[in-house]
Amino acid sequence: MGKKLYPTNTLKQARNIITVWDHLGTVPLIGPQGYENLRANLDNVEDLKEKIGRLEKELLSLRNERDTACIEIWDQVKRARAGIKGVYGDDSTEYQLAGGTRLSDRKRPRRKVTSTAE
Repeated sequence: MGKKLYPTNTLKQARNIITVWDHLGTVPLIGPQGYENLRANLDNVEDLKEKIGRLEKELLSLRNERDTACIEIWDQVKRARAGIKGVYGDDSTEYQLAGGTRLSDRKRPRRKVTSTAE
């Protein structure tokens, strides 16, 4: 989503207007935008922000549960692959089918050339 359609301090400004109107006692009616309408919209936004906060906490909890489950699955995959490697060998087709890289398919380490300093 692009640029926000409203300033970041909109709620603060709305609370300030409500406070000023409460202080004045008389609220001028500016078209359909009146005290009650502004108060209702502000209350609605506050409720929505609270609901979003609760859902974000719930989402965080669900993400943590997902991550824990994925860690357990990864641990099981590693153990299964290690078991297949132990039974069939590290150069077997079965090990490759399980997702391992066969020993014969691995790159040989290159010999590093050392230069002699004079």
